[in-house]
Amino acid sequence: MTSLTARAPGPPVQRVVTGYLDHLTVERGLAANTISSYRRDLRRYTGFLEAAGVRGFAEVADSDVAAFLVALRTGDEEHPPLSASSAARAVVAVRGLHRFALLDGLVGDDVAAEVRPPTPDRRLPKAITVEQVEALLAAAGDGEGPRPVRDRALLEVLYGTGARISEAVGLDVDDLDGTAGVVRLAGKGGKHRVVPVGSYAVRAVQDYLVRARPALATGRSARGALFLNSRGGRLSRQSAWAVLRTAAERAGLAELADLSPHTLRHSFATHLLDGGADVRVVQELLGHASVTTTQVYTLVTVDRLREVYATSHPRALR
Repeated sequence: MTSLTARAPGPPVQRVVTGYLDHLTVERGLAANTISSYRRDLRRYTGFLEAAGVRGFAEVADSDVAAFLVALRTGDEEHPPLSASSAARAVVAVRGLHRFALLDGLVGDDVAAEVRPPTPDRRLPKAITVEQVEALLAAAGDGEGPRPVRDRALLEVLYGTGARISEAVGLDVDDLDGTAGVVRLAGKGGKHRVVPVGSYAVRAVQDYLVRARPALATGRSARGALFLNSRGGRLSRQSAWAVLRTAAERAGLAELADLSPHTLRHSFATHLLDGGADVRVVQELLGHASVTTTQVYTLVTVDRLREVYATSHPRALR
């Protein structure tokens, strides 16, 4: 008969947690808000293990980690159920804790390695219709003075190129070649891309350069910046948000949920795919590193096709 040797409990759970948080703070240099989130999630994990009778870190089993994930999603008397994204964040903290303990020689195996964070619910990009875009653009240019001319040009560029808001406000005058119909955008990670820009956007920008930008420019103007604020400096992202909100109110679209400058980027991609564009072409235009990121837009168009089918095909109704 084989005798079973009791497993050594190892260091107290709380001591390992403290060491891990110190490691994240001192050696990894994580931001204070991130450390605070990890501390909160690991405090809940520690309480869960204590309630399960686990005292030493080496006593934790993979079933304990899996049970903690279930507890996160179902909630208890003290905690409401967490969403998939919040539970995933907590599991990431727990997985990091166990990997730290393994690498530091505190335990002999990583019992959390096979416990995967839940996949967050996929949120489809929000796009508005072509008619709503046209109403938004018209409303942006409604008014007297240089600002409406600038605002119309800004939104035309956002929708006409699919640019991120940071890319649009970062444009210099020389980045747009109206003759060739292209614009040079500075994307994430310092990567640049040259994309076509439609005739509507080109005309709006040319109108802005002639009629509005000279009036906004001052002796202290941001050198070369395309879109200027009322003080002659480069237009900020916050000001661009204000431009969109004002235009949405004028166009009667203020009730649309989640309307933002990024909505025009989403609409750009969705309308291209609706028009038959290849997903890899849209990937290049958006500056996505992977086509997987772009393919989320195909789900939007499939939903739209499904709606059309359901209302139009004689055998679709049940």
